[in-house]
Amino acid sequence: MEEISKVKEVLEKPLAKEGYTLVSVKLSKNKDGLTLALVVDKDTPISMDDIVSVSNLINPLLDEADPIKGPYTLDVSSLGAEKPIALEKLDKYVGQYVNLHLLHPYKGLNIIEGTLEKVDEEVVITYFVKGRKTSASFERKNVDKARLAIKF
Repeated sequence: MEEISKVKEVLEKPLAKEGYTLVSVKLSKNKDGLTLALVVDKDTPISMDDIVSVSNLINPLLDEADPIKGPYTLDVSSLGAEKPIALEKLDKYVGQYVNLHLLHPYKGLNIIEGTLEKVDEEVVITYFVKGRKTSASFERKNVDKARLAIKF
């Protein structure tokens, strides 16, 4: 869609300047009219204040460029509390509670969820097994997927 391309063109640079990435743009029609849904991300967790700041930043840009003819509802959101982590940016999440999926099991575990302690060629994560705190260490290239996790 031409509207989507125009929205991306208008918003990507200003968002990047403020430290955000435009992850997706979707224009959908529902019973109440059109909805422009934007998903944004950044290297640190996104708060509601961030969503408000992004909305305040992009509203005037969209009004000026007018990429969508007619009225629409703007919906700005983030990837959520358990957002995926790009493996090349894993080191930025040291100290965070994460879920790591491994290519080769570590002590029989394909998935380890805990606090990321160190990331270089080696990854160190602390996690709990039957209420006891333990630590795992394995090669970074063994990490297949990573995401933030919610600690209960």
